[in-house]
Amino acid sequence: MSDHHDNHGHHGHDVYVTHYSPKDYAIGFVLSLILTAIPFWLVMGNVLPPETTRFVILGFAGVQMVVQMIYFLHLNAKSEEGWNMMALILTVILLVIVLSGSIWVMYHMNANMMPGMGAGATTHGTHDMP
Repeated sequence: MSDHHDNHGHHGHDVYVTHYSPKDYAIGFVLSLILTAIPFWLVMGNVLPPETTRFVILGFAGVQMVVQMIYFLHLNAKSEEGWNMMALILTVILLVIVLSGSIWVMYHMNANMMPGMGAGATTHGTHDMP
């Protein structure tokens, strides 16, 4: 064997290899279960006001996505020479855009598309159509 090869078959360059154990997958799985169960409980138990619950669920969804990326997709700052971290940053930016856009759309759909359905509306189907 030549001097340029070590016992693992590497060819003289540094390669960062992450070895994930079943324990890491179990931690990711348990975190995913918890991050799913809590929002489910908040909705089914009617624990918080609906306006607050929406934001809490979106927050849990964002955390869930990051957990999935770290524990199951193995994205971190050291793997693939930092490109995985760039992918993680891009994902977080897209996540913020999608979540904030979803909140904006839901708010405006509720405010603009459902006239007469607000508090105090007593007649069924009142709207501006002739």
